[in-house]
Amino acid sequence: MTDSPDLSFLDLPAVAAGFVEETRPRAHGAGLDAWEYRRVTAGLAALREWPGVCGAAARRHLAAAGQAAAEGRTVTAGEAYRTAARWFHLAGLVPDPDRAAAARVATAADEAMRAALALLDPGAERVEGEGFAGWLRRPAGVRRAPVVVVVPGLDSGKEEFHRVAEALLARGSAVLAIDGPGQGVLAATSTFEPDYHRVVGRAVDALAERDGLDTADGVAVIGLSLGGWFAAAAAAGEPRVRAAALVSGPSRLDWDALVPFVTATLAQRCGGIHAARSFARRVDLDTLADRLDLPLLVVEGGEDRIPGVTGAELPARRLPNAELLLVPHGNHLLGNALADWLPTTADWLARAASARL
Repeated sequence: MTDSPDLSFLDLPAVAAGFVEETRPRAHGAGLDAWEYRRVTAGLAALREWPGVCGAAARRHLAAAGQAAAEGRTVTAGEAYRTAARWFHLAGLVPDPDRAAAARVATAADEAMRAALALLDPGAERVEGEGFAGWLRRPAGVRRAPVVVVVPGLDSGKEEFHRVAEALLARGSAVLAIDGPGQGVLAATSTFEPDYHRVVGRAVDALAERDGLDTADGVAVIGLSLGGWFAAAAAAGEPRVRAAALVSGPSRLDWDALVPFVTATLAQRCGGIHAARSFARRVDLDTLADRLDLPLLVVEGGEDRIPGVTGAELPARRLPNAELLLVPHGNHLLGNALADWLPTTADWLARAASARL
């Protein structure tokens, strides 16, 4: 029995059409222009074409960034580099049997974001250590800032959630957006870490060495999609996590009901089908419940329906310090309802990071 996932779905036109439509609000939430997304994905016949068309879009923005930088148009160059990073990130959403190709896309996204931050936020710092790599950004004019750690999910990475980061920075919080094992720039060289509290713990250790950060009483964490589970695991196991927001996070995974795209991505990020099955069995919010006695905000979209994925709404209602923010028309990651959850969640996290909850 092979330990590799079946990727035949990458050649089915109906799967491609569905994926394009489902990813549209996610791309919008990541900061990409909806009309450009439509142009780039128009006529996509199969998901095997996805990395190529998204990569081509990224390279167009890279070229525009290089020209603007050469002409001294710094802000325009920075914005173009940032858009290129987002397109490179999107290019890596589809499971790729070629790990070297996947690594090149993730590296391109990382390098484009490095170039963007160098121009748009020169104070941003690279923070990395065992099992994590990310960017620390600080709010302007704040002498000592509390910290929120942003945790990505199944196929996301630190290049995706810059709207979240900007909302937190505007509210006076410093932001550490990371890739953990099996995520983003680390996806091709490592596999998912179920005990994600170890990852966040090492990241907080790294922050303790930096001036101008208020980490003495801990940090807040926000996790998105499968990152919601990782954030819950961090909150349950790392005592310096003082509060956590779980956005579209699963409470449980039913392997036999998961769609091929999810099982193939899990297999890629976990190192094979058998490891992915084992990981999926670990995802159960009920096993963490007795250690989740800290403030929690659970953000759910009423239209978030992924086969085999049980949302966190019902378990959240049983947790003693959990609040539920349910957006009835929100889809997965609520990219179609940003105004209905992001400002409120950023307010909640800013207060939590300052220990005012």
